[in-house]
Amino acid sequence: MFKKVLIANRGEIALRVIRACRELGIATVAVHSTADANALHVRFADESVCIGPPPSKESYLNIPQLLSAAEITRADAIHPGYGFLSENAEFAKVCRDCKIHFIGPRPEMISLMGNKVRARNAAREAGLPLLPGSMGTVKDPKEAEAFAREIGFPVILKAAAGGGGKGMKIVREPHALAQAFSTAAAEAVASFGNGDLYIERYVEKPRHIEIQIVADEHGRIIHLGERECSVQRRHQKLIEESPSPALTPELRQQMGEVSIRAMEKLGYNNVGTIEYLLDENGRFYFMEMNTRIQVEHPVTELVTGIDLVREQIKLSSGEPLQRKQEDIQMRGHAIECRVNAEDPVTFAPWPGKITAYSVPGGYGVRVDSSAYENYTVLPYYDSLLAKLIVYAEDRPTAIRRMQRALGEYVVQGIRTNIPFHRAAMAEDAFVEGNYDTRFVERLLASETGTHRLKKAIEETP
Repeated sequence: MFKKVLIANRGEIALRVIRACRELGIATVAVHSTADANALHVRFADESVCIGPPPSKESYLNIPQLLSAAEITRADAIHPGYGFLSENAEFAKVCRDCKIHFIGPRPEMISLMGNKVRARNAAREAGLPLLPGSMGTVKDPKEAEAFAREIGFPVILKAAAGGGGKGMKIVREPHALAQAFSTAAAEAVASFGNGDLYIERYVEKPRHIEIQIVADEHGRIIHLGERECSVQRRHQKLIEESPSPALTPELRQQMGEVSIRAMEKLGYNNVGTIEYLLDENGRFYFMEMNTRIQVEHPVTELVTGIDLVREQIKLSSGEPLQRKQEDIQMRGHAIECRVNAEDPVTFAPWPGKITAYSVPGGYGVRVDSSAYENYTVLPYYDSLLAKLIVYAEDRPTAIRRMQRALGEYVVQGIRTNIPFHRAAMAEDAFVEGNYDTRFVERLLASETGTHRLKKAIEETP
């Protein structure tokens, strides 16, 4: 087992890793920018190192500074969290070259899954179902149009080097393809430094389902069921739940078995998430794989009783999996709402000082956050303020528990999207479990939805 872990991240995920390490008896090192000097992860770690000024590229993305911090503190492992360098194959490789354990998959696996075109080809070879689309990148709008006419409109253009909704454009008509191609390529260059695009058929009412993979260094692989991530805005997830109300036991078993077989063929190690689109007919298609711990991992932890971050650290240290697939039982229902520092109507980021802060509590309520009263939400980083997670014996009870918890959450001095979550939890489509990735769009466009949101804003403390 590792003796000391440096956490190359900030915010709630840095705290989450510190807590897991403490329970494993591992010393921790926090890194921080000058703006984060008073952050909770800095206070709770055993040691801390300032790695640069506020901009991410000069601090949390600064590989030489991170490695220097690991060297001077004699950390023998680095946990990247999510975001920042968590899926940077070069960072993982440099860590390996420096004899520092990177807590995650091998660099080769990160590299393979980091390029969406290569990942699609690898998935196809491993037996995962794919939407019809280009085998590789499309070099110009003319080639894209030829593929689009072959597979049928609507289609979606995607950045080969990225994810998170950047460099993605839906095209419904041939005449709109050239402009969409130009815009998507420009976004891809700005976000990932690579303008390569690929094309695939667009599913009109998809659900976003992901399978949690856990694999050791000795070839043993299991899955921990699925998470439903269809409540999203501009491809950014807002609400997640497990299990998915869309999956039958038979479909859940099928998706899990297919995923494990694919990971065995690829030789995957550590934790990872395979993301699928589920169409209206119950057919699922590989989208991408995230080679890191996910933001929404707590819902899986609650329904399986397995600490995923603790498991991730143990696997990286070479420990074998102690569980078999038949040992995994999903019990009850969990829902997570991402509480962001943003306007609940426009979703514009809303940095500033929190003047009052009180988290909800009670049975079945968990809050993963690094916020506190008088904490200043910084404009340099992601707007995620907290993750509010509830667990109950069934889905209706979990929804009611989330509604209660959201009503108790007090954040003053800045705006948050808590009113949006309160409105979403009351929507018939969500309550009935009959929703897809356009749920948010429909809520904001409907008279009932906007009325609920307005009422929630008025009632939120």
